[in-house]
Amino acid sequence: MQKIKKLATVLALVALFFLLLLPLFSCSAGKEIILASTTSTQDSGLFDAILPVFEKETGYTVKVIAVGTGEAIELGKKGEADVILVHSRKAEDAFVKEGYGVGRKDVMHNDFLIVGPKGDPAGISAMGSVAEALMAISAGKFLFVSRGDGSGTHKKELAAWENSGIDPEGNWYIETGQGMGETLRIAEEKQGHTLTDRGTWLAQKDNFTLVELFWGDKALFNPYGVIAVNPEKHPGLKINYDGAIEFIKWITGEQAQAIIKEFGIDKYGEPLFYPDAVK
Repeated sequence: MQKIKKLATVLALVALFFLLLLPLFSCSAGKEIILASTTSTQDSGLFDAILPVFEKETGYTVKVIAVGTGEAIELGKKGEADVILVHSRKAEDAFVKEGYGVGRKDVMHNDFLIVGPKGDPAGISAMGSVAEALMAISAGKFLFVSRGDGSGTHKKELAAWENSGIDPEGNWYIETGQGMGETLRIAEEKQGHTLTDRGTWLAQKDNFTLVELFWGDKALFNPYGVIAVNPEKHPGLKINYDGAIEFIKWITGEQAQAIIKEFGIDKYGEPLFYPDAVK
């Protein structure tokens, strides 16, 4: 009987111990933020520079899902992310207008450029617009490697083709269905052209023999926005809206914007992104 009483006491103490820990587990779970963002921000190395600072400053931990912009927005629509950081303004505005996102804040921008083989076989460096550059590639059937993944970069490329009046198809046009880093690798392997964001290009260009051939057209401007996922669209899911708002406040604040402004200068001589939230 005495042994049974002792066992009961031990079990009661164990149960009390775990009950006391429950609030801590709950607090820990509430401190994780799921961020759906682009492969370009991941491949550039920007998250490695800013997220550890955010986590140290706030106590939150950030789980990054790096996909194309289109897929990142879909994750937000499904409630599988708390916040998204993407670069396709038209799709971002629709995301908010349809009620899936709450607000939208400018974070930063860079631009797109076309890279290709040395020697510029299509002669696009001399062109006055990206539309003319694409027309020259198409006319000569010079290889073009597209991401083909519904990402912000892919959407920008398709808009440029549309403005040029060309529907790209044929053996000279390849869709990878991959992120920016992998698409650059395939373009390198096949010595073709591709459209890339400058951040990823600067971070990885030493791995390739491809060179910068065309840039500077205003049509290649590339703004990034951050949006919190609307928890009211997902009543059955645990959207960490408070964490998302904390992240948005931080990344658009002076500390994060200063990091973004300096990121890449020491290694590449120029920033990979330009901050837009703090003037």
